[in-house]
Amino acid sequence: MILIMSDIWMEIFVGAPDQSYGRGASVFRRDDRVSQAYLVREGGVRLVRTLADGGELTLHQALPGSLVAEASIFADQYHCDAICDVPSRLAVLSRADVTSALHSTEGALVALAQSAREIQALRARLEVMRLKTLCTRLDAYLDLHGPPETGRWVQVADWIGVTPAALYRELARRRKEID
Repeated sequence: MILIMSDIWMEIFVGAPDQSYGRGASVFRRDDRVSQAYLVREGGVRLVRTLADGGELTLHQALPGSLVAEASIFADQYHCDAICDVPSRLAVLSRADVTSALHSTEGALVALAQSAREIQALRARLEVMRLKTLCTRLDAYLDLHGPPETGRWVQVADWIGVTPAALYRELARRRKEID
């Protein structure tokens, strides 16, 4: 039987020591060397990337039972900041202990692969939604996924973060250009 990833993380971190963080505290910063892995026991940790224009993009909200930045287990450096939204308690293990446990825990690698696919899809969507114009978002979507099946344009509008009406206007403009 394959456990879901959060159950596997709970099993791996069962005896791990905890660290407490106050509201607004940084667990790690972008470009810090990855040496530990963190599991949220209480509270919440927001993964944030600061954009060139000074804005912030929230990549993930890790809640109790979630690993913080699971993709970084396989990276040399963190690619974002981890900030506690509320006072939080995190279990901490060395990256080496976590990777060793992933190899020895039944179903862990299969569950991690599924999580990795979901993370990749989310990252792609976030990158598309960061694009400034509907036109460039639609182009990026079509490059990634191709045109949707008949009747599925409403889901495309949701995926790229625009209203269906705005998407239909863009599609009409494109059809007009072709004619």
